[in-house]
Amino acid sequence: MSVGDGRRDLSSKFQAPSTREIPSTKLQDLKCVGGDFFKFQDWLIFPDLRLPVLKPSKAAPRDPSTLLGMTSRIERLELGASLELGIWDLKLFLLVCLACGHVLTRSMLRFTKMNGAGNDFVMIDNRVGEVQLSAEQIARICDRHRGVGADGILLIEPAQNGADFRMRYYNRNGGEAEMCGNGARCFARFAQRMAHARDEMSFETPAGVIGARLDGDQVRLTMSEPRDLRMGLEISAGGKMWQAHFINSGVPHAVAPVRDISEVDVNGVGAAIRNDELFRPAGANVNFLERRGANQIAIRTYERGVESETLACGTGVVASALVFAAMENVNGPISVLVKGGSELSVGFERGGKRFRDVTLTGPAEFVFEGRMEI
Repeated sequence: MSVGDGRRDLSSKFQAPSTREIPSTKLQDLKCVGGDFFKFQDWLIFPDLRLPVLKPSKAAPRDPSTLLGMTSRIERLELGASLELGIWDLKLFLLVCLACGHVLTRSMLRFTKMNGAGNDFVMIDNRVGEVQLSAEQIARICDRHRGVGADGILLIEPAQNGADFRMRYYNRNGGEAEMCGNGARCFARFAQRMAHARDEMSFETPAGVIGARLDGDQVRLTMSEPRDLRMGLEISAGGKMWQAHFINSGVPHAVAPVRDISEVDVNGVGAAIRNDELFRPAGANVNFLERRGANQIAIRTYERGVESETLACGTGVVASALVFAAMENVNGPISVLVKGGSELSVGFERGGKRFRDVTLTGPAEFVFEGRMEI
């Protein structure tokens, strides 16, 4: 059975507010808990343009008739703000939201799907702090047959050390990673949409504070300083010896130069190098690099945590560009082509084999929004 605009009937899952659920007092609070989310008891409510929405009135902030009504757009409130509604207005508001499927319980998750150069992610607003996902739940959400499908999950949370936000990234195997370059670009656009962030922002990651500047669907990241550059490693994989280099560009990366990336068994050789004893216990992402010009390369990447080749890897793009600059003794920017077809740009200042002021510029795109049971 469907209602209204085709949303499924939620009457079997939710019970309409009753006098027992809503105490019979004159006024009740609906609390703004992020963007257009409101919280009442254990319910999360997200009205849209077709529903009665809250509209604060400076003239009479306690008058329910000024708070509940049809408006042309959602009036966003500051995080933590509360509005008081008369008991019957609150019941009406909740009933309409229930009828159209605009109420989430703790067992439902609202998300946005995004991609950065083909690397795709499930984005979650967790500024309220109520989303706690297990490794099994993360793996199910990222499953391309039984879930939404993604290379990983990104959560936006309140900053802890002075940045604008905190970014948490989980690979699709459920493990938390220090950093994800393509995910960080998506994170910046998601933060702007959900939290009205400025075109320039910063966010905390385990790899350090990342800066972001938005220009349409293009995002330029200011990366943490790369470290631990090691050149000329010899690794046995796939029945032959490979020359590889290593750098930590936020997460550990091995980079193996090849003549033609189309001929490489990325999953087979990549898995062997990723698990080589040189990189234990954490392991490393593995990039295969082909020179295309004086300042242009093409790469294919085997991602740790995904345990497969992906269409793009932002920190892999950075690692490959920096290794190429060290190999060829060239300055930036370096243009990097990825398997997904996108071209990203890596800027940097170089002093010998040390790099600073590293930037990564590339696309970040919204795909769709949805909600699922977890």
